Amino acid sequence: MPADAVLTLPDDLRSAFKDPLGPLFTDAEMLLDEAGTPLIAVGDIVTYHLTQAGVIPDVAVIDGKTKRTAVDAAITEAIGGYERSHEVTNPAATLSLDLLATLREAIDAPETTVIVVEGEEDLATLPALVAAPEGASVVYGQPDEGMVLVTVTPEVRHRMISLLSQMTGDHDAAWAALGVDAE
Repeated sequence: MPADAVLTLPDDLRSAFKDPLGPLFTDAEMLLDEAGTPLIAVGDIVTYHLTQAGVIPDVAVIDGKTKRTAVDAAITEAIGGYERSHEVTNPAATLSLDLLATLREAIDAPETTVIVVEGEEDLATLPALVAAPEGASVVYGQPDEGMVLVTVTPEVRHRMISLLSQMTGDHDAAWAALGVDAE
């Protein structure tokens, strides 16, 4: 496990993330009609599409990449208008304490926040669904298919805690950073 990782995704758990966790959308405006608040976006392309549809997510988690390749400069430039910006380090296939704590802080903040990840933001959807309040919406990209909208419910939160519990690492530190009681 990388030194700054608090949880690491084991290879045998990767298949649990292949299927979308919610409905799939190809139109950002239709997605936004269904979305609750706060709105949390995970991924550069998703954040770009929501921004192009006229909505700056309350929290956006981006890493400057899509499918492990750098996004076009025009996409990066179009993702803007946030009141706060934080940079965090999060190695691939992990969740760092830095990312978890910053995500929780951003969700609780009254200002719009972009979290710029050095590394990879792919797994940020799980802790976002754990830390966000009921009724919040988390949107992430399903490569080559569209955007997935997940509404936070007690059932969704429980499922995400279960998945995070199957990752290896310091679960107590993760729960503390997210401000949740996983029992």
